[in-house]
Formats: sequence, C-alpha cells, structure tokens
Amino acid sequence: MDKVTFSMGGVHPHDSKYARDCAIEELPLPQTVYVSMAQHLGAPAKPVVAPGDKVLVGQVIAEPGGFISAFVHSPVSGTVKAIAPRKDLAGNPVTHVEISVEGDEWDPVIERSKSLKTSIPDDKAFILDRIKAAGVVGLGGATFPTHVKLSPPPGKVAECLIINGAECEPFLTSDYRIMVERPKEIVIGAALMQKVLGGCPCVIGIEENKPEAIQAMDAAVSLLGYPGIRVQVLKKRYPQGGEKQLIDAVMHRQVKSGGLPIDVGAVVQNVATSLAVYEAVQKNKPLITNVLTITGDQLPVSFRHNYLFRIGVPLSFIVEQAGGIPDSAAKLVSGGPMMGRAISNLDATTVKGSSSVLYLSEPVTRRRPETNCIRCGRCADACPMGLEPFLLNRLYRAGDLDALERNAAQDCIECGCCLYSCPAYIPLLDYIRQAKGQVTGVLRARAVAAKAAAEAKK
Repeated sequence: MDKVTFSMGGVHPHDSKYARDCAIEELPLPQTVYVSMAQHLGAPAKPVVAPGDKVLVGQVIAEPGGFISAFVHSPVSGTVKAIAPRKDLAGNPVTHVEISVEGDEWDPVIERSKSLKTSIPDDKAFILDRIKAAGVVGLGGATFPTHVKLSPPPGKVAECLIINGAECEPFLTSDYRIMVERPKEIVIGAALMQKVLGGCPCVIGIEENKPEAIQAMDAAVSLLGYPGIRVQVLKKRYPQGGEKQLIDAVMHRQVKSGGLPIDVGAVVQNVATSLAVYEAVQKNKPLITNVLTITGDQLPVSFRHNYLFRIGVPLSFIVEQAGGIPDSAAKLVSGGPMMGRAISNLDATTVKGSSSVLYLSEPVTRRRPETNCIRCGRCADACPMGLEPFLLNRLYRAGDLDALERNAAQDCIECGCCLYSCPAYIPLLDYIRQAKGQVTGVLRARAVAAKAAAEAKK
C-alpha cells in the first residue's frame, strides 16, 4: 500500500509513545464530579437541573446554548449539589454542575452490553438525531459539535469522509489504544457517518508508526464489509493529524485561507469521535467517557496509563490514581507537547475532549535564551500552512494588525513547528498566538459594527 503525506512543511519530533502497550483501564469514580458547561466549541450549554435533583448516569443535565453547542449528560448517578463557577485548566471561571456520586445507576435506555451491533439504520435523520441527542463532539482537539459537522450547508456536498487516526502528537496513545482494542466499533461509527453524508467514500488515515493499529483497523474493515471504506497508511510527519494537512494527504486538495474542509468536499472526524458515534447510535449512550493518556519522559513504567475516564473527574484524582506526581516532573501538560497547554490547576476537571496528562522533565521543558533571528527561513519551511512565521513575529512586535491580517496570521493552526525548528529559540508560537487573538478581536469588532450599521439602515 502506498504511503501518503501532506505537501507543505512539517517536522519529525521523536514519537515518545511510551504508553502504547498499556491497555485501557477503567478509572474509578471519585466522590464528587464537576461537569463543565463548556465541553465543546461554541456556546456553553445551559443547565436544566437544579441543586437537590437526583440524576442517573447518562441523564441530560444541560441543553445546547445555541446552534453551535451540544447537550451535556451526567457521567455519574447521585445528587446535584451546586451549579456554580469553577476554574478550568486555563484558570478561567466556567459554570460547572457539581454532582455527589451515589452508586452507579445508569439510565435504562442505555444499552450496556458488549454485543456488537453492525446493522446501519436506513434513516439518516434518525442517525443524526441520535448523535445530536448524545452530545457527541469532535475528539481530535477542536470539540466541534459532530451533528453540525455532518450537516453540510446548502450547495456543499461531502465527497470524502476522512477518519483521523494519525495521532501525530508525541506521547499520546489514547487513539492508538482504541484502534487496537475497539476497531470494529470505530468502523461501524464511520459507516454511520458515511450514511448520513450520502454514502461518500470513507478513508481511515493512520500513520506508519502504528502497525498494530493499521492491522487491527484493516482487519475490521475487511470483516465488516461496508462498501467504500478503506485504510490509508500515512507517512510519519507532524502535524499530519491537522484537518487541512490530512485532507491534503488523502485527497490532494488544499483548503484555501479562511475556507472550510467542506469547501473541498471533505469531512474529517477523529477515530474517538467515530467510536462515540457508534455508542450514541447503536447503544444510545451519550458522550460521557473518553480515553486519556498518562505518560511522560523519564517516567517509571508504573506511572504510564491509558484511562477510560468519565467527564467531570478532577485531574488531582486522576494523578493520585496514577501514582502521584513523579519527582522528575517539572511541568504537567494537558494535550500533546507540541500543541498542549501547561496545567496550572489540578482542581480542573476532565471534559469530553481531554486527551492526556503529561509529566515532562526539566530538560524537556527548559527554554533556551532567545537570540536574534538569523533569517534562515527554517520556520517558513516548517510551517504546514505556508505562512512566514518570522514575518508575523516582526509584524506583531510592530503592532501592525492590518499587515498581520493581510499575511493570514489567523490561518496559523498553532502546531508549534516554527518554534520547534527555530535555531534562535525565538518563541514564535507564543507571539503568533497573541497576534491571532488581536486580529480575531479586530475582525469580530468589524463584524459587529457592520451588523449594527446594516440594522441602522433598515
């Protein structure tokens, strides 16, 4: 089978997949969970329960707060204790529903048997409604509501469904483990989404450094026999799991600046999302669980885990279950080392898109002193979006927001390739991330002003 990859930029960090052989373990329940209302991209969900209410596992506790939003369900059974702000990973106050855990009683409509359900419903609307009702969101990082993504706007047609099994970030192994342990469910989930999209071809992209996952997924595709689904081996290259990079690799099409994947006929979903779709449609199970990797460098084997967790569990509880914080850890990171964020608050809780807790040592996290740009152009060569990070850095320092917009600063996917490749150790990603925020603020202000002006003319 020919291996493919994207056409522009990228780097090759060491895999560091230390937890790849750690089978998925079910994380025990804490005494209390705190379920965030900001589980997804878009508007936060609105609580529909009140303090004192009794809830079951899988019961709706919040409804969508807008078109781009999602239902949130209770991950435990017990009593709602409070609905109040609580700090998230970034330290921002977000509304959480606090639930005291009392046993583990599930909503009876959820089928908990391990029997495989392979029959694909004929009714597209039924499938889509189940996905929406289950609160399924993208689990590759962006947490975009899945039912919205599977509903292309008028005039747009899905020509290819791409299932993202690249997991190109170093250290992370949660996607790898579900591909090895639950490949059939992933393939059925892909077939369900394929049905919603009108039967377009489906490609499951997996990087070549995961031969066991490739074998398991290929065997599942052959065994189940759904038409139009195949596995595509990808060359190892970061950030292969980026939506636009994966489309480039699989379909050889480039999404233009400011465009969306559907503009080139693509819909991309993560393998974990596909599993969640299977559970939602075939088992009536809402998205209340996911798999999270505990790993790091200079770490004893006993500290490495892939946990099946429920949303709302404090990170401090997970760390305790995993053996505590090792002495070698200088920094804790949520997500991968390239695109993840430092954990400053262990009281923060898991959300639908949580993917890891990394323990990184001081040699890995230490930043070398920044020196002057030597104009080598390595950052531009590494940028998978075709940007010029050295130029964006200069424009940001000059405060030239118009020039930042003209040079597509908002197209940056914050992959960190520029920072990784810079021999002058300039924190390019930090500066460009701030530049993006400023440009986005200006664009939003213009949109608000334009809307106000249009309404004034009516």
